[in-house]
Amino acid sequence: MAVILVTGMSGTGKSTVLDRLGRLGYRVVDTDYDGWTIPGAEPLWDEDRVDALITAHVSSGEPLFLAGTVRNQGRFRDRFTDVVLLTAPLPVLLDRVATRDTNDFGKDPAERDRIVADTAAVEPLLRASATVEIDTRAPLAEVVDRLAALAARRAPR
Repeated sequence: MAVILVTGMSGTGKSTVLDRLGRLGYRVVDTDYDGWTIPGAEPLWDEDRVDALITAHVSSGEPLFLAGTVRNQGRFRDRFTDVVLLTAPLPVLLDRVATRDTNDFGKDPAERDRIVADTAAVEPLLRASATVEIDTRAPLAEVVDRLAALAARRAPR
């Protein structure tokens, strides 16, 4: 059973990729929504809730794609079969957040400054713990196919 973390900076396409995987029938959880994080200056996963999700999912035998970028995601590192870092150059990220209509984060200049700072400070940390890196300038179908291949590779025999 695969539990695959999909992580990356704002604008890399985490939500878009999970939406497509969900349409293909995969179990997906985007932790940016539905109370998976504890509100605060810096969002953190509700560790009890994430633990319960992974624990309950283990017996299903089906892959789970979990997306998010929070400081405490590393506490679950040993429970992920893969950590996939989605990337794109900073100008691409800033253009995406400026034009997307699914999430308001990144519209405000201060939020855009945070994306710039986080890309410089946080993305290298994510890269260090990633098992796979995917540049999301590739066509969406190709990105989704690569993720689905990871889930298939980790499927029980």
